Amino acid sequence: MEKPAAKISLVPPPDRRQSETALAVARGTARLLRSLGFSCIGELPLPSGRRADLVALNERGEIWIVEIKSSVEDLRADHKWEDYRAHCDRLFFAFTQDVPHEIFPKETGLIVADAYGAHLLCDAPEHRLPAPTRKLMTVRFAIAAAARMNRLVDPQGHGEF
Repeated sequence: MEKPAAKISLVPPPDRRQSETALAVARGTARLLRSLGFSCIGELPLPSGRRADLVALNERGEIWIVEIKSSVEDLRADHKWEDYRAHCDRLFFAFTQDVPHEIFPKETGLIVADAYGAHLLCDAPEHRLPAPTRKLMTVRFAIAAAARMNRLVDPQGHGEF
């Protein structure tokens, strides 16, 4: 019998809901994360059923989640990020310089970004994951990354399941 978590597709189809601003912030933030020694994946489904904007993993097994906010209204309208803390060691918000940093929760890290790069404005407090959650997130990350790479290499070999 298949476990309920296994039914969540780790390679979701692009939903095209992201604004140009959000896509630019994601690109610049991913560049910053790579410079800090992390690999990252966008739109990774979490065990809770939520989907994180960016999930980053480094060689020490640290897992960071970055929630992208393109405006003040975006932050006020969306509180799904509150569930993300259970799936990462550190939680960040990434946003453009046009969004005031004072509106973000104090217990999160802050990243100011554009399409070309990003700056770590404030580090996030660490809250270490329990070992079983870390393993689950690391495996989800690896499976999603491999599946996405395989789709790039062999697009015709991946029909809809």
